[in-house]
Amino acid sequence: MKLGSKRLISASITGGIHSPTMSPYLPVNSKDIARQALDAAKAGAAVVHIHARCNETGKPSAKLEDFGDIIGMIREENDDVIICVTTGGGLGMTMEERTRAIPIFKPALASLNVGSINWGLFPLVERYDNWKHDWEVPFYEGTREAIFPNTFKDIENTLNLFREHNVMPEFECYDVGHIYNLKFLKDTGQISGKIYMQFVLGINGALGASPEDVIMMKQTADRLFGQDNYIWSAFGAGRHEFPVCTQSLFLGGNVRVGLEDNLYLSKGVLAKSNAELVDKMVRIMGEFSYTPMTPTEAREMFGISK
Repeated sequence: MKLGSKRLISASITGGIHSPTMSPYLPVNSKDIARQALDAAKAGAAVVHIHARCNETGKPSAKLEDFGDIIGMIREENDDVIICVTTGGGLGMTMEERTRAIPIFKPALASLNVGSINWGLFPLVERYDNWKHDWEVPFYEGTREAIFPNTFKDIENTLNLFREHNVMPEFECYDVGHIYNLKFLKDTGQISGKIYMQFVLGINGALGASPEDVIMMKQTADRLFGQDNYIWSAFGAGRHEFPVCTQSLFLGGNVRVGLEDNLYLSKGVLAKSNAELVDKMVRIMGEFSYTPMTPTEAREMFGISK
């Protein structure tokens, strides 16, 4: 990488995997999501990955006012951190709902899933009692028969939307086949410029998060694109988060941490904030003489403007 020992830390603040019952520290309203994003940036995250939630129930939301409140509060205090807006959304959302924030807020970076998977979150139902909201158990039980759809048509339409509004894609790859999908899109002229891949590992219904899985994803991307022709990052879900991130560092990649992906700071110890997870990642990086990129350095790597 051009910036030598520097690596990008992306903080994924809150997504559609975890719910209010699972941790009292999960931010579930716009004010708390924005506050945790700002604190994660202070801790060393150059990118904050944003999902919105319903302020009353904490259910994943596609409402523009929810995204607008979060983005506005972040920008009011910090106009430097890179905001990455999700187009993954939440289970059951249409593609129109998942992408509606893009033309309104025109983020510099936005996620784009490049393949469909099963999304098996139903085992979580047996791990918790005393659910806080009526939506939670049906939401997770429903994933027994849920597919997270990201068809070629969906991807192509979203790429067109990104081009129209000058948004750089963060390509979310949950399995090795998704890298081949990305190669097809590249070969057919539907993507150009720098490719930024995020390896999303350890989801029930997609690829695992073992060291061998990380290496297979990296080797496949190297073979299809050339080792120096793309930017990549990786994380593992749950207890795999820090092992996968650390391996990513050694292989030349970047890292993502956050309460969207993992609720625990260490075994049995809930993280009290996204910033705590970023702090831990910064400490791990420091042990091996890596340092986190600033937002300015991350923009240089991506080739994007402020």
